[in-house]
Amino acid sequence: MVLLTVRSATKRFGGVTAVDRCSMDLEEGEILGLIGPNGAGKTTLLNVINGVYKPEEGEVIFRGEKISGLKPHEVAKKGVGRTFQTVRIWRRMTILENMSVPIIHVPTLRREDVERSIELLKFVELIEFKDKLAMELSGGQQRLLEFAKSLVSNPGVVLMDEPLAGVHPILKKKLMDHILTLNKEGRTFIVVSHDIPSIMYLCKRILVMNVGKIIAEGIPEEIRKDERVIEAYLGV
Repeated sequence: MVLLTVRSATKRFGGVTAVDRCSMDLEEGEILGLIGPNGAGKTTLLNVINGVYKPEEGEVIFRGEKISGLKPHEVAKKGVGRTFQTVRIWRRMTILENMSVPIIHVPTLRREDVERSIELLKFVELIEFKDKLAMELSGGQQRLLEFAKSLVSNPGVVLMDEPLAGVHPILKKKLMDHILTLNKEGRTFIVVSHDIPSIMYLCKRILVMNVGKIIAEGIPEEIRKDERVIEAYLGV
């Protein structure tokens, strides 16, 4: 079943078209990879999906409802989670306090909210640090914390922007294993990364962007051999 649809989405910044009539369908329970050279428009496309930017043309449909034009917090309430290229955590709050931020709009934190936060910290193996400040974590651990935060509200899909960047190989493997475990339980992901081997490992379907356009789509083996993809990366 299609969970998320982007139809002919276009986003411009002055004379630059960062996302150029992009269309895609995301199946429920899928891990969709999104790759492309620097400046291809990958992050901008995620920002269009989660409401950071409103597309000048086209629309985004989630669970049968148009969400383009909504503010990011409204999109989040609909069930779209997000992690960012630059980790967004509250560095001077404890790890457990960080987990409460996505649900802080609730007048009183419910017991089940706290229990879910603790379970997620156990899942990403950060529970022993729950009373430490987030700034005391390593870069890779901070990415794990942001990942756990994105799951607190039990989103239908999580948009992950460069989750593996700068992460120690051991923590990278843990993060990928966590994504795969949740996917087996039915969680849906879009993962943007320059780490092509990891994307090939995680995803059964990959989209490739270049100069704002989706230029290729397919299984990892097809993408590996696609001349358009090779040209985009080599610039020939």
